[in-house]
Amino acid sequence: MMQALNQTKTEINQLQLPKSEHFLVIEGVTKVYPTANGPYTVLDGIDLKVSEGEFVCLIGHSGCGKSTLLNMISGFNTPTDGVVMLQNQRIVEPGPDRMMVFQNYCLLPWLSVFDNVYTAVDAVFPKKPKAEKRAIVREHLAMVGLTEAAEKKPGQISGGMKQRVAIARALSIRPKLLILDEPFGALDAITREELQEELLKIWREHRVTVLMITHDIDEALFMADRLVMMTNGPSAKIGEILDIPFSRPRNRARIMEDPKYYELRNYTLDFLYNKFAHDDAQ
Repeated sequence: MMQALNQTKTEINQLQLPKSEHFLVIEGVTKVYPTANGPYTVLDGIDLKVSEGEFVCLIGHSGCGKSTLLNMISGFNTPTDGVVMLQNQRIVEPGPDRMMVFQNYCLLPWLSVFDNVYTAVDAVFPKKPKAEKRAIVREHLAMVGLTEAAEKKPGQISGGMKQRVAIARALSIRPKLLILDEPFGALDAITREELQEELLKIWREHRVTVLMITHDIDEALFMADRLVMMTNGPSAKIGEILDIPFSRPRNRARIMEDPKYYELRNYTLDFLYNKFAHDDAQ
């Protein structure tokens, strides 16, 4: 009887989760926070499906809930309503199948570059032999061009190098989904472009699925397969989704000579600064 009851519960739970061929499914997601002035709705009815290996950028004004959405995908937060699923499994907590890279690097300042990455590898693969874990670290530091900086501390390297460490650390645990919260926002223009190229190269070779927040339209058009444009908060929604038509691998100079690039750029600018202009008085 108990076995039959458990089987029935499993079947009910499976029925409650919409099955999808998509890799990542965000369905009917709403996030409401209680405040002294009553409920505050950050996101209202977000629906998004992402295919495996896709590179998707999110753009929108500050306060539109982009980071809140990524936090729910990461498992750091949960929806008030709706569901977030990865490969048909509901996301309810953080896990090594999803790795997040932040704008401020989040490195441990007392550890070397090597040990910052090794700590993540050791935590996710505790049963692997030490030699294999060290080999994984060396492989990923080489991937981002930091072999020579392995023994340096974060305070001894540049901002661009710190972000390379954060990317190497994220990829070293072999996540299914790489989540980037404006990872290049604090970098100078030249370093930003270098890391954009580096990330795209890694993405092409490893085909990890990527979700990235950016405030830079040019960055989004250069990197993404699709650009998700958010309306302003509160009660932010997905306003429009643009398919980026440029073939891969992408050449920055060639893309910027394409008239379609400026059509898409102007369309996005119009969405952000005319249709959904940010009111700083709010």
